[in-house]
Amino acid sequence: MATEVFPSMTAGATTGQRAPEALRKRYGRLTDRLRKRGPCAVAFSGGLDSAFLLLAAREALGDRVLAVTAETVYMAQWELEEAGEIARGLGVAHLRLDVAFPEAIRRNPPDRCYRCKHHLMDLILAEARTRGFPTVMDGTNVEDAPEDRPGMRALRELGIVSPLREQGWTKSDIRAMSRARGLTVWDKPPYACLLTRLPHGRVVTAKGLRRIEAAERHLAGLGFRAVRVRSHGDLARLEAAPADLERLLDAELRRDVHRTLQGVGFRYVSLDLQGYRSGSMNRDRKKREPE
Repeated sequence: MATEVFPSMTAGATTGQRAPEALRKRYGRLTDRLRKRGPCAVAFSGGLDSAFLLLAAREALGDRVLAVTAETVYMAQWELEEAGEIARGLGVAHLRLDVAFPEAIRRNPPDRCYRCKHHLMDLILAEARTRGFPTVMDGTNVEDAPEDRPGMRALRELGIVSPLREQGWTKSDIRAMSRARGLTVWDKPPYACLLTRLPHGRVVTAKGLRRIEAAERHLAGLGFRAVRVRSHGDLARLEAAPADLERLLDAELRRDVHRTLQGVGFRYVSLDLQGYRSGSMNRDRKKREPE
């Protein structure tokens, strides 16, 4: 099921800080490239990279750009809501695809990201093309390494265009230019789907995903920006930014977090002393595999 939203053309960004001349020229080259491509759809998660690409595409193409968000049970509801707010703010038509859970990833296999990306992008391509958008783009940047992001193979196979990667945009470049253009999520920390909180081989349930989301939302409300709740059955293993580890040991806060996470369904709550590590479930699996 697809839901298409056509917002009023309101200002999509507030006034930001002026970017260096070299970065402004690069942004001009990016919008020129997008303008030459013609009508495009952006695979839009609501994260910083895809939001920045959507902003550039809107400025380059006007109404000839479509934001497409695949809505799945393993995406946090708050991020889906934020994606809608960003698209409305930029004045971009937003297509929301309600996607059933792909059975190919029900047991959270090691190649989950590839299978998921291929499935979702294939659906996005089909929907975009029926609406007259022959090209689908995504926000992959030059720092996204294929070995850390198996889904990039699916992008190549399906012919998804990654303009930011092609033109050498780094995350810091994207943040700086997003801030200059007044994009509200310019400082948004990285986020990944809720499946990354589960060990490979674990059967995925909607109930399990929702308790992870509720736990992370509570922690975010306490001011923890880079935090993950890794779920190991009844045990929640918290990964927080190194600077936040000491704060989590505060007696009152510790009791609050423990009480809340037990309330959403976890029996035990632990703190990972290594702190937040992107893709830690993948690295932990590789360490256990024999040479």
